[in-house]
Amino acid sequence: MAEDNEDIPIGDQHIIPINIEDEMRGAYIDYSMSVIISRALPDVRDGLKPVHRRVLYGMLDLGVLHNRAYKKSARIVGEVLGKYHPHGDSSVYDTMVRMAQHWSLRYPLVDGQGNFGSVDGDSPAAMRYTEARLRRIAEELLTDINKNTVDFSPNFDDSLKEPSVLPAKIPNLLINGTSGIAVGMATNMAPHNLTEVVNGIIAYIDNRDITIPELMEHVTAPDFPTGATIYGYQGVRSAYETGRGRVVLRAKAQFETLKSGKEQIIISEIPYQVNKANMIEKTAALINEKKLEGISDIRDESDRNGMRIVYDIKKDAIPNIVLNNLYKYTQLQSSFGVNNVALVHGRPQTLNLKDIIKYFVEHRHDVVVRRTEYELEEAEKRAHILEGYLIALDNLDAVIELIRASRDPEIAKTGLMEKFGLSEIQAKAILEMRLQRLTGLEREKIQKEYEEIKELIDYLKSVLASEELRMDIIKTELQEIKDKYGDERRSDIEHAADDFTAEDMIPDEEMVITISHEGYIKRTALTEYKTQGRGGVGSRGAATKTDDFTEHLFIASTHNYLLIFTEHGKVFWKKVWEIPEGGKATKGRAIQNLINIESSDSVRAVINVTTLGDEDYINNNFIVMCTKNGTIKKTPLEAYSRPRTNGINAITIHEGDKLLNVSLTNGDNHIVIAKKSGRAIHFHESDVRSMGRTAAGVRGVALEGADDEVIGMVCITRDDANLLVVSEKGYGKRSEIGAYRITKRGGKGVKAMNVTDKTGALVAIKEVIDTDDLMIINRSGITIRMAVDTLRVMGRATQGVRLIKLGDNDKISSVEKIERIEGEEEENGGEENTTPDTDNKTDNNE
Repeated sequence: MAEDNEDIPIGDQHIIPINIEDEMRGAYIDYSMSVIISRALPDVRDGLKPVHRRVLYGMLDLGVLHNRAYKKSARIVGEVLGKYHPHGDSSVYDTMVRMAQHWSLRYPLVDGQGNFGSVDGDSPAAMRYTEARLRRIAEELLTDINKNTVDFSPNFDDSLKEPSVLPAKIPNLLINGTSGIAVGMATNMAPHNLTEVVNGIIAYIDNRDITIPELMEHVTAPDFPTGATIYGYQGVRSAYETGRGRVVLRAKAQFETLKSGKEQIIISEIPYQVNKANMIEKTAALINEKKLEGISDIRDESDRNGMRIVYDIKKDAIPNIVLNNLYKYTQLQSSFGVNNVALVHGRPQTLNLKDIIKYFVEHRHDVVVRRTEYELEEAEKRAHILEGYLIALDNLDAVIELIRASRDPEIAKTGLMEKFGLSEIQAKAILEMRLQRLTGLEREKIQKEYEEIKELIDYLKSVLASEELRMDIIKTELQEIKDKYGDERRSDIEHAADDFTAEDMIPDEEMVITISHEGYIKRTALTEYKTQGRGGVGSRGAATKTDDFTEHLFIASTHNYLLIFTEHGKVFWKKVWEIPEGGKATKGRAIQNLINIESSDSVRAVINVTTLGDEDYINNNFIVMCTKNGTIKKTPLEAYSRPRTNGINAITIHEGDKLLNVSLTNGDNHIVIAKKSGRAIHFHESDVRSMGRTAAGVRGVALEGADDEVIGMVCITRDDANLLVVSEKGYGKRSEIGAYRITKRGGKGVKAMNVTDKTGALVAIKEVIDTDDLMIINRSGITIRMAVDTLRVMGRATQGVRLIKLGDNDKISSVEKIERIEGEEEENGGEENTTPDTDNKTDNNE
């Protein structure tokens, strides 16, 4: 049996076996790429698909300019088919027709004469009956095409050349938009107002770092050829920022009252791409089916002066309600799904507003450079010939004598080159010079032309040497385009209720986020907590179930993101304002109702992040994680910047371990990890290399004994800070960070507190300064808030002072530093105890 791909001789033929799956895959990929590149998607530079480009270039080739006579459409279609576009004639004619329809293109490119269809969906007349020519604005797309400004490629039979792209002095992709369906992708780009687009491009040239919101001050929204009203701005904002969005359009309506008292709704503009006749027909059907109430009659009174659709309202109907129902059930309200996909360097890309402008400016810059190089070359050629003329005129008698003495032109040319040092081009030009050029007046003209050419050459060279000058040329040309063709917006913008998100309506304020051991979460205004003296009994902070206690407590702004990490190593996202609000004494809501956390998992660490949309921020900040068994891991925040409803894996957790603590760092922090046994290790963040999102991490600290475990990690962010440690029986102290010597990660560390039966094991370590307050919560739900500056700085290995009085069998569960709120009254009921514990023996055994 023949092996794969081995020739099988059959008679005089050789058949090569192939895998049909591979062959079909390859053939379909080739087909799909052909559709994507050569048919369905526009080029980002000129905004044209190949068929549009060929029609416009074919019309230029045929000479049907805006100031020339119209030519039969059939003649134009035949020209384009025969030379550049070997497909059906309907594809070319339909393309030309659409470019002539003022309701299809915001700025039509073809000037049609005859029946080119209607907004009611009427078909255009056959191509043998209609005539066409280019519009003036279309010629701006073709300006300078003969100055080597763009590349040309062979046509379908290699007999001619056609442009790969047009020079495009106008930003056609933005002002006219486009739509197309390829294989596996589609494009649907909205038209815009030329004046706004030019202003936006000039603003971009003046400031390359301009943001999309700043660009949107110039390019406010799409501007549709049929006018209508853009209802709501969220879709526009999304389209400009991401390249995708849903723009809702509403017909323009007004109410009129007849002398008889009868009321009418008058529609003067309808949404883009809505077939007027179909819309009226479907509305009538809805009225007949009693799905639309309050309308007695519909009439289309549109004429050459404009659109006018009349809805007669019944006497007992309320016009506003009828209009809202029309918007709800008919195409008087429709949506335009923006999908900005275009070819960039031959590859399809989804583009935001700034991307489209950037690529257009790059194209115009390339055109200006190539045009300048061409004009410089032509000017230098002309200057070279003029120099020859001037040499001949300076030696006129000798030149005439040489020419008269020569037997033929070739000898004369050689003689001129040898005697006067002329080039072959100059000598040939002199021989072809007419006798009238020898007059004194003609000589002056030659001299003047030569001086002007030299000035032009100097200017063109200065253009090639200065990008700033080239950008000024682009801006000047765009300003001229705006002055010629700029007009007022047709589509109004009406902000809808959904433009204001829930977040917009929520003030940006500080909240205390509380998460209990059983998984109940809430947010409480920070102002609900009052400052108490150290040693007080505290006030009721969180109502909890039996055996439940507060495990996490921290401060975050309502507009921040919460990254919620679980002990199994998953991360979930939530906005702070999405957390249910509750009073200080309320229980909160089960976190399982807010995020899709597994029943066997629990929240172990939560951090708040200012934003996930700033690339510089997410690429230059890191998430540092520490586990109970002493493993540490550092990963760029960017890896956690794409929220998912079901969460993602943040770290790989080995059996018997669990995630304990998470911090946000800048890549240059110092890290301190404390253990239950009372020791802590201090090392620089650079000791921990950055790794992928699902990596397990490296050893951060060595544990001592089976009962030892990590209780906390601090990333040092302030030079004037101290380290605060708290034990489970209410003792605490702060020490200078310098007292903890810097070592390499993975060691056992040094003593952070003299742990005794009286103090209990270490439970918390925090970075604090004098202006911080402490929020301490015990397992019974009692809270106390105290000022850090009431705690004096002590030695690293001392026992500390009593921070909170605990009941029998009660222990501290959570400690958090918070910003002190000035001017708050102290709550009564807290007995201040300022006497530190006297048992402060120092143990220097490290």
